[in-house]
Amino acid sequence: MERLILVLWRLRHFEHFAKKEILYWKEAWRMISLDNVSTNSIAIDDEWNFGNDDEYLMHTLHAYPAKFPAFIASKAFDYAEKEGVNVECVSDIFCGCGTVALEAKIHGKNFWGCDINPVATLIAKTKSATYNVKTVEKHYELIRKTLQKVDVPSNVYRDANERLKYWFKENSYIELLKIKMAIDMSVPNGKYKTAFLCLFSSILKASSKWLTKSIKPQVDPNKKDANIIKLFDDQYNKFLRSIKEMEDIPNNSKIEIKNNNFLSIKKLPKVDLVITSPPYVTSYEYADLHQLSSLWLGFTDDYRELRRGSIGSVYNVDDFQINVDLLNKVGKKIVLKLTKNVDSYSKVRSVARYYLDMQNVVKRCSEMLNVGGMAFFVVGDTEYKGVKILNSEHLIEALKENGFSDIKVAKRKISKKMLTPYRDNTGKFSSDKTQRAIYHEELIISGRM
Repeated sequence: MERLILVLWRLRHFEHFAKKEILYWKEAWRMISLDNVSTNSIAIDDEWNFGNDDEYLMHTLHAYPAKFPAFIASKAFDYAEKEGVNVECVSDIFCGCGTVALEAKIHGKNFWGCDINPVATLIAKTKSATYNVKTVEKHYELIRKTLQKVDVPSNVYRDANERLKYWFKENSYIELLKIKMAIDMSVPNGKYKTAFLCLFSSILKASSKWLTKSIKPQVDPNKKDANIIKLFDDQYNKFLRSIKEMEDIPNNSKIEIKNNNFLSIKKLPKVDLVITSPPYVTSYEYADLHQLSSLWLGFTDDYRELRRGSIGSVYNVDDFQINVDLLNKVGKKIVLKLTKNVDSYSKVRSVARYYLDMQNVVKRCSEMLNVGGMAFFVVGDTEYKGVKILNSEHLIEALKENGFSDIKVAKRKISKKMLTPYRDNTGKFSSDKTQRAIYHEELIISGRM
């Protein structure tokens, strides 16, 4: 029966994959060898800005900042296989919300991934799991019935976490608490409970005083109260549609996702392809962006604790002393320049720690990859106090030092939308040149073992 399902799925998707076969020859050469060119001379390539197909709805189940575009993973699979890589197992070592994990499942690949952020791995596990529609419906009906019976103490808001009281009005807090309690009471531990907690997490910002469409944590004093039950119902219905859309995809991929810092995992699997987008050293703190979910789901009582250990975090420098001799030549040059131009020693330390961590990341990737395997890194260069933070050049140097060959690069815009390389004081994208400049291009860097 499983073999029959696989044959039917391949027939149904023949046109999709045939189209990819034709498009490959238009795209394959888009990865440019660095033998005779510099990254600065590479032009933006639209082939890496847009996908050939619509994303599955499951990719949009939970909002996530700087979400990895699904089509990049899909094109990376195609490219690696055309370059002779036998891709059976894929890894994303900074897996975030699980975009590469879901694409691996869609393409029939095994997947191993990890992320230090527990909210990220909750979403990733939810999106990449396989569900029975009737079981999901049964759990939802029980949650809704339980919700009608749930009672909370009169002092529950008074005794709540202070940070949650900062973000949520009393009525909203109580409605959310009832939903959370109903899920805990109705669904046993396992993938279905993880999924419903993910749906709960996905409505928290809309239910709070968080400024709509702002990445930066900021209160909107004029935000109207949301209909929280409707938000939850809408997310459930979206989840159900997502599952039904993917019903004809064979369940023959092994997916493993760990909530760990990649550098702290002792035993790593062997894989054929690594596709990942590392954190950026000057970006927002992910622990701050996901604080609502972290607190509600009990991952921590103080979201600031989750900053520590995160690669790229300014808080990940406890007891770290700069030793530029441990850095490659690109990292050393940038850190020395920052030392001369930046007053904040903690920022200089965070950049030095980031570069040292990334060198270790590349080293561990080289150890994970099978002979002939390939790595894809999607990175962007940033700037701090007038100093260029050349993450891409540092990464390329690290690849060379760890035995990677055939290093190639492509350049893409961050968004399909109009180029808006600035943010206003709320964190929103802007085209106003008087606002804070941010990176607006990314480099896709590949290398072979």
